[in-house]
Amino acid sequence: RQLRPSCAFLSSLPSRDRSLLTEKKTAAKWKEKQKAREGCSLPGSSWEERLANVATPLWRLPYQEQLQVKYESQKKVLQTLASHLEELGIDAQKPDGLCCPLQPVVPSPVVNGYRNKSTFSVNRGPDGNPKTVGLYVGTGKARNIVCVKANHMENIPPKHKQVAQCYEEFIRRSPLDPCILFHEGGHWRELVVRTTSRGHTMAIITFHPQELGQEALATQKALLKEFFTCGPGTVCALTSLYFQESTMTRCSHEQSPFQLLHGEPHIFEEVLGLKFRISPDAFFQVNTGGAEVLYQAVGELSQAGGDAVLLDICCGTGTIGLSLAHQVSKIIGIEVVEKAIEDARWNAAFNGISNCEFHSGKAEAVLPQLLSSWEDARPLVAVVNPSRAGLHYRVVRAIRNCKSIRRLLYISCKPKGEAMRNFLELCCPPDPRKKLSGEPFAPTLAIPFDMFPHTVHCELVLLFTR
Repeated sequence: RQLRPSCAFLSSLPSRDRSLLTEKKTAAKWKEKQKAREGCSLPGSSWEERLANVATPLWRLPYQEQLQVKYESQKKVLQTLASHLEELGIDAQKPDGLCCPLQPVVPSPVVNGYRNKSTFSVNRGPDGNPKTVGLYVGTGKARNIVCVKANHMENIPPKHKQVAQCYEEFIRRSPLDPCILFHEGGHWRELVVRTTSRGHTMAIITFHPQELGQEALATQKALLKEFFTCGPGTVCALTSLYFQESTMTRCSHEQSPFQLLHGEPHIFEEVLGLKFRISPDAFFQVNTGGAEVLYQAVGELSQAGGDAVLLDICCGTGTIGLSLAHQVSKIIGIEVVEKAIEDARWNAAFNGISNCEFHSGKAEAVLPQLLSSWEDARPLVAVVNPSRAGLHYRVVRAIRNCKSIRRLLYISCKPKGEAMRNFLELCCPPDPRKKLSGEPFAPTLAIPFDMFPHTVHCELVLLFTR
């Protein structure tokens, strides 16, 4: 009801000219409001302000200016880290107040439509239709969330938008309600679309079963399959169509198996001449071209020679380790998603790579056990690529206390968050109370990679040595 006064304005969203209402905002104005806008949840009262920031404020700047804004943002991260280290009694101040040299942001080889994975929500649209598939504008706290079509988004490829549009058409034909709030009932929930440069398209549809029996569920799955294989959805040419019954916001395959309704169980991508298999919930860098640039740099920064062992923590489908397998003696990968480890092992075998082993489980459980008995004399180089939540304390402690690890590459998509805590744990003086007895690391070099053009985010690779 609170949204009705704005419906006339928001109904014009598909028009690109009207959706880009503040195109002429200057970079100076953007910087003034950067802090408020980073969460994409603005305090502004007008829908014009909110709509202008559906994606990010950066998409209105020329690409080179985007890179400069991101460089300044990463500069602040390193200045903050230097300040914290100073508080711990560590002389870390370098020129410009940085804790280590910062190289320019490495640009993405693809600027528009680069995303290989997009997640679309189901909620009330600007016109009040509860069966709208798109992206959220607004906040839960303010109770003004509305779901807006993604047609205007520069970073989402046309194929993803096409699948989202078809899914919206399907659920609007369905007599079943969408599941907007779990306790209010409903069934149809979010859509995930994954694509590859090989032309493969995977769609994963999440469905809340509520009280439906198996026969009713089978009917819905059959209708969904028919729509995308024989009906209007055939234009999407799906390689894989998955269905997941989920009673939670997110479910792993182990909690609620992904059910293949149509097509192949996996899609495939090529990175640096290697072929990689991707399961529905396996982690894969969202920008494939950017990932190639990133992995090449990681290989150079690791300085791992032919006698070294590369420890790939949070390895996903094994992309980093396998792309560097040719330059080291052994790869050891650790990943919590079991299906991703299955993919990693398949990827290794398919690409003829035999000097690797992959462990399934939480890194905080697997790594301490692995390193506590480490007696290998070969140099050990660690690469970590955790989620935004950062590394578990036990993982940091295991790395810190392993004398064989002299070089560590930390890849973070959110260095201002929990990763900052990890940086300090790696670099702080020995602390017996926290069981951090190993020699501290020191930040040596930072390189940002623009994996997310048109957004405020980038991937920071921070090299630690000791």
